[in-house]
Amino acid sequence: MLIRCWGARGSIPVSGQDYLHYGGDTPCIEVRTGDDDIVIVDAGSGIRRLGNRLIAEDRHAYTMIFTHAHWDHIMGFPFFKPVYSPETRIALFGCPFAQESMKAIISRIMTPPNFPVDFSEITADLRYQDACLDTFSIGGMRIIPIPISHPNQGMGYRFEEDGKSFVFLTDNELTYRHPGGLAYEEYRAFAQGADLLIHDAEYLPEEYRLTRSWGHSVYTDALRLALEAGVARLGLFHHNQDRTDREIDAMADECRRVAAGRPLSCFAMRQDMEIAL
Repeated sequence: MLIRCWGARGSIPVSGQDYLHYGGDTPCIEVRTGDDDIVIVDAGSGIRRLGNRLIAEDRHAYTMIFTHAHWDHIMGFPFFKPVYSPETRIALFGCPFAQESMKAIISRIMTPPNFPVDFSEITADLRYQDACLDTFSIGGMRIIPIPISHPNQGMGYRFEEDGKSFVFLTDNELTYRHPGGLAYEEYRAFAQGADLLIHDAEYLPEEYRLTRSWGHSVYTDALRLALEAGVARLGLFHHNQDRTDREIDAMADECRRVAAGRPLSCFAMRQDMEIAL
């Protein structure tokens, strides 16, 4: 299993000298299975560059999975060039929650007056599959969904293949239970023993006093989850739009200090990072 990060920023894309190392694109994760199937998780602004790579590789079939429908996780979809090719085949998985279908979530991104190109211009073969609570498989990879604790709800996922496991819990508030969300203990059980956990780590403790209930976690709570769940590697994710490279470095350094002597590798996810399991 190979995991590539095409965007690790939260809320809105950013650019400038302070964001060069970790990048400014919003969430998009690519997972390549052992059989080289392509799984795309979320369609934030990072999916634009992924689309260019897939075209260069002459790849036309993939699975796309959505965690939820907030703008930063879907805004890149109209800029994903493969959707304008009739050669492209995409199976789209996600739970519609507040909207009637996955198609409605995707098509409304391009509804006038928000976007100049109509959804009807998409020529790819899009096949919609609800993925709310049922486990499903892509080739030899097993994918297990779990509700996240976030406004308007959403899903996290555990990917398992060849004895390895990757848990992706972005936009998950560990210390506040939103409608549809679960208790901390259930997320700990879900992440138990994972080889890699990528978790929302948007806030510092002092910021959280003002942002409690906004749907994101303090990075130290993500660290606590990783330690208590016995995961091997923790990737801090969904970096605040104002968080500079230097500040993210400091968060990762603090995680490593706290975890010293424990069997946990802690780092911050960055754009274009690759992790092989």
